[in-house]
Amino acid sequence: MHLALPRRCRRPVFAALLIVALAPLAKTALGAEVQSLPAEVQAALRRAKLPESALSAVVQEVRNGPEQSPPLLRWNEAQPVNPASVFKLLTTFAALDLLGPAWTWSTPVYFGGPVREGVLEGSLYLRGSGDPTLVMERVWLMLRHLQQLGVREIRGDIVLDRSAWSLPASSPADFDGESSRPYNVRPDPLLLNLKAFTLTLRPDPAHGIASVSMEPLLAGVAADTSVPLAAGPCEDWRTALKPDWSDPGKVRLTGRYPASCGEQPWPVAYSDPASFNARLLAQTWFELGGRLGGKVLDGTVPAGLKPAWEQRSPPLAEVVRDINKFSNNVMAEQLFLSLPGATRADASLSGSRPEDARALLQRWLQARLGDAVQREVVVANGSGLSRDSRVSAQALALLLAQAWQSPVMPELISSLPVSGMDGTLRRSSTTLGRAHLKTGSLRDVNAVAGFVLSNSGRRYVVVAMLNHPLAGAGRPVLDALAQWAIDDAKR
Repeated sequence: MHLALPRRCRRPVFAALLIVALAPLAKTALGAEVQSLPAEVQAALRRAKLPESALSAVVQEVRNGPEQSPPLLRWNEAQPVNPASVFKLLTTFAALDLLGPAWTWSTPVYFGGPVREGVLEGSLYLRGSGDPTLVMERVWLMLRHLQQLGVREIRGDIVLDRSAWSLPASSPADFDGESSRPYNVRPDPLLLNLKAFTLTLRPDPAHGIASVSMEPLLAGVAADTSVPLAAGPCEDWRTALKPDWSDPGKVRLTGRYPASCGEQPWPVAYSDPASFNARLLAQTWFELGGRLGGKVLDGTVPAGLKPAWEQRSPPLAEVVRDINKFSNNVMAEQLFLSLPGATRADASLSGSRPEDARALLQRWLQARLGDAVQREVVVANGSGLSRDSRVSAQALALLLAQAWQSPVMPELISSLPVSGMDGTLRRSSTTLGRAHLKTGSLRDVNAVAGFVLSNSGRRYVVVAMLNHPLAGAGRPVLDALAQWAIDDAKR
């Protein structure tokens, strides 16, 4: 459309009216940038009592080919802000790009002696490489495979080699004091069952109790088998149970469980993470009928010993899906800390440190984003569970636009929660199935980033991050912006 303006406007009032009349055309023309926040986003901010300055956002159409369209919306886009778990997009995209979707972790298993008539005449060694998928089922299969190789008794010890990484001393309580929350579990080169167990509570109204079961069982750990039932609504039932995690040998629940809650699972991080592996392996081996002459303890694999076999993880693409769909912090940290060892020429070297992983991710980002990395990205860890992580909306949008044209684009997008359907977007109010967005939340932070498919068939990168003391109430703001892009910006 071409609009010819008069060379002179003798009446300023007429000129002003003409500009006002043309403004909507400028804003709604195909591909034009929106200079103010959409009305529905402004309304959501007001309802949440959040100022517009709390929001950083970019909405941009993605296209195939070297030329990208200009952003449709930019708002505080260059300001580095805390992205919370949205930072996992950087870690997972980097891993897929550097290692490939089919890459796997390997956990070698070694025999410290010969096997004679079902007896391993020596110790069994497990060497961790950071595999985050060694959950209970795969631990069971590993020990079952050991028995299939003819081992029924281990005359020596089960030795856990955790030398792949050199980690500083830390506690699950370091971040927010909530040491029993699974999201606070610290990484470990040999991470078994995410160092957590699940309590399942089942009401038994006839006896006035709820039965309590624990899975997996841990050697030397007893758990209460029932708690009294309570009347009333099912609200904060975990707090009502008044758990006591202070004794690693006892799981105690001293309160009451509302009968109206029905059956509920309760994932809990074990209170003594240093002993978790030993307790889990000992218990599982005994349940399989195995005998152990020594103990389960930390150590190193003797030089020159060859593995009896290697336990392989599922492919990286599957692990990335679990990380992003459910925002699993410790799995993201396992991946992040695995990168230096997986990408160097001699992967057998030990002692990778967190600073090595940070430097590697920083170099990868520098290659992808250029100088913006120095100004707009701070890498604290791989999960975003940090008060120090920072990324700008425009840096993240640029990275996602590159991901769209990457060979690993299908694996990355399919790992993201789908609006109204699964993962952390299961309760999203945006149009069902139209958005693939990674979510993130901390105290003072609420964020989403990913891709939406609009009603006209266009695909948009959407990045929206709220940093403010009231950000916890801001999820409707993020939903409103995503819906605005789905609706093709109401053009």
